[in-house]
Amino acid sequence: MERTGTILRGREFEPVEGRIVIDEAGRIEAIEEASVESNDIICPAFVNAHTHIGDSIAKEAGRGLSLEELVAPPDGLKHRLLRSADREDLVREMRRSLRFMQRSGTAACLDFREGDVAGVEMLTEAQQGLPLEALAFARGSVDAMRAGDGFGASGANDNTFDAEREATREAGKPFGIHAGEVNATDIDPALDLEPEFLVHMVHPEEHHFERVADQNVPIVVCPRSNLVTNVGLSPYTELSERTTLALGTDNVMLNSPSMFREMEFMAKCSDLPADEVLRMATINGAEIAGLEYGVLEPGREARLLVLDGDSHNLAGARDPVRAVVRRAGVDDIQETILEPATN
Repeated sequence: MERTGTILRGREFEPVEGRIVIDEAGRIEAIEEASVESNDIICPAFVNAHTHIGDSIAKEAGRGLSLEELVAPPDGLKHRLLRSADREDLVREMRRSLRFMQRSGTAACLDFREGDVAGVEMLTEAQQGLPLEALAFARGSVDAMRAGDGFGASGANDNTFDAEREATREAGKPFGIHAGEVNATDIDPALDLEPEFLVHMVHPEEHHFERVADQNVPIVVCPRSNLVTNVGLSPYTELSERTTLALGTDNVMLNSPSMFREMEFMAKCSDLPADEVLRMATINGAEIAGLEYGVLEPGREARLLVLDGDSHNLAGARDPVRAVVRRAGVDDIQETILEPATN
């Protein structure tokens, strides 16, 4: 199988006019420079590095509530709604969110999975038959972590998480934790756990920048969520100078799980260049999760989007990377390739 157009090749998203060849196993066989008639833009599919899709049952609930009132365990609005919801409804609405992510170009999401072992099982059921990979960063118990793909801790002010951290390390799985979302008090204890990644980091202090750099710990930022919950925006430039940043959409009750929207918002509320924002939405999240895709290079798994460069929205774009990050949307997608080639 091959597709032609302007291919955003490699980690730097070098625009290459030509064709991308995908073998029968679903890997990129070659990227060939050639003169082609297609105006399409071919870019990596997205990796949404932080989601909570369990609250898909409660979109736009909780108007006027603080972050703690909305999502703090165990009695924030979200957790009360999850406890009272019917299992069938939870699975159905999670699947709808996964299908939306698939349609809007997301190949994988890292979901902080509430509900212990049962929550992991619901996510597995919700993604059944879909090409999108929904990775369960479980919470609630060590058993849930073992049933899932890693552990996703709420925050170091909620618990010490020492036992969960050690068990996750022994299982050879990644450990992620929220930190610095409301204030700085949980950042040092979160870093003490030596996590594989942190989420949010809205309120780091100077010594936290140094610790993040020394530990080389990636950070997933969620700008739209932080704006909605009124906790502020992370110091993106300062963080990016010290570590790898990835991008997540956070709670479905607060935001649509659209990486197009998240990229556009990030690009327009920060000084980060478009190519860095696109890396945050693709390869950086993939590397946190240990996935082989997120970048278009020979030998990599082919997870990619074909965007209509002649759409009313994209026609005339002079910079394809900026156009993907700041302008493109689901209506510009001509094709998503998220599973092995069949033709």
